[in-house]
Amino acid sequence: MPNKLLLEKYAKLAVVTGANVQPGQLVVIRTTTEAVELTREVARQAYLAGAKKVHIVWGDEIISKHAYDHAQTEDLKEMPQYQIDQYKYFVEQNAAFISIVSPIPNALAGVDGKKMQEVMVASSKNLQFFREHTMGNRSQWTIVAASNVSWATKLFPDLKEDEAVEKLWNAIFNACRVTLDNDPIKDWIQHNAYLSRNNKLLNDANFKSLHFTNSLGTDLVVELIEDHIWAGGSEKAGNGVVFNPNIPTEESFTMPYKFGTQGKVVATKPLNNAGRIIEDFWLEFKDGKVVDFDARVEKEALENILNYDENSRYIGEIALISHDSPISNTNILFLNTLFDENASCHMALGRAYPMNIKNGNDTPIAELEKKGYNNSMTHVDFMFGSSDLKIVGTKQDGSQVVVFENGNFVI
Repeated sequence: MPNKLLLEKYAKLAVVTGANVQPGQLVVIRTTTEAVELTREVARQAYLAGAKKVHIVWGDEIISKHAYDHAQTEDLKEMPQYQIDQYKYFVEQNAAFISIVSPIPNALAGVDGKKMQEVMVASSKNLQFFREHTMGNRSQWTIVAASNVSWATKLFPDLKEDEAVEKLWNAIFNACRVTLDNDPIKDWIQHNAYLSRNNKLLNDANFKSLHFTNSLGTDLVVELIEDHIWAGGSEKAGNGVVFNPNIPTEESFTMPYKFGTQGKVVATKPLNNAGRIIEDFWLEFKDGKVVDFDARVEKEALENILNYDENSRYIGEIALISHDSPISNTNILFLNTLFDENASCHMALGRAYPMNIKNGNDTPIAELEKKGYNNSMTHVDFMFGSSDLKIVGTKQDGSQVVVFENGNFVI
């Protein structure tokens, strides 16, 4: 059981700083049966913030495993119209979306990869309008996490179940700047100011490209899209409300030019995607596209990500995080992207965020694509930062600036 006061502070942070729920606003909590306690407290805090109604959408990875094992592919691909209409209603209402993740590592291990991919692609097509709404920041959204027995004992196998769960809860609270004696909301105001400073430095530099190298084999040049914008921390939704999409966050991120990535990148952390953990993998790019890859564990799962759609072999995001950062310094491998991506520089295969290019949220996707925006139905982050990562930025005039040295910001 998590500490009651810490759980209340965390839930309030998700509602007030994360989604910044407005009086009279509909709130949608997308959650899991592993996170009942946190879900209830987030709902309570949302009502305290003035939500007109809190709608809960539940998921369960174990039931999903049963479905993949026993149901027919065509039946799983079919999404009832009432579910689609439900999300259309949420979007039309400009709801605030709060996602609570609580993964069960390897929950979907052994599932037919081709079957899973077909089902996920069908779901993405049916709810593409919802993804465009959230990734376009048309209303507020945020993601938080909850500890559970399966996840905690995977991370801390030497501890008893209750001790492992408590240790993971404490790691989550600390990563999110939630302590017994602080005001997390005030601390996040200061943290957002720090991230804003980094974003300004990077935007003022207006780099044409970034060159990443380390001793593990990464030697990668990422060209940035023209008129790119570095962001991270708080953002402003289309309805004018400031919110924080990820709790926690340590990143400054921007949009690459779709066809401008060249070289090899070596992942430094496992990737837990769709209930399967991919380990020790690398990707090689030519003209923006992944042309070769390998993984020691779950290579098929990596291949499924790359073959998700016609643009999932291109990247849509590049993000910078110092190796010397709060989450990295815990030395905990969370096996969850929400945390692990904030302990390491990372990139995302698939769809870009329109906000990362000038006037992007107000420009039709088809027009953005002409400029080199990557439009995909998927967005999968993976980590490649290290303690010896060096980043050299090339400016528009050809001059070069060292951005990272020994894994940390030096700009």
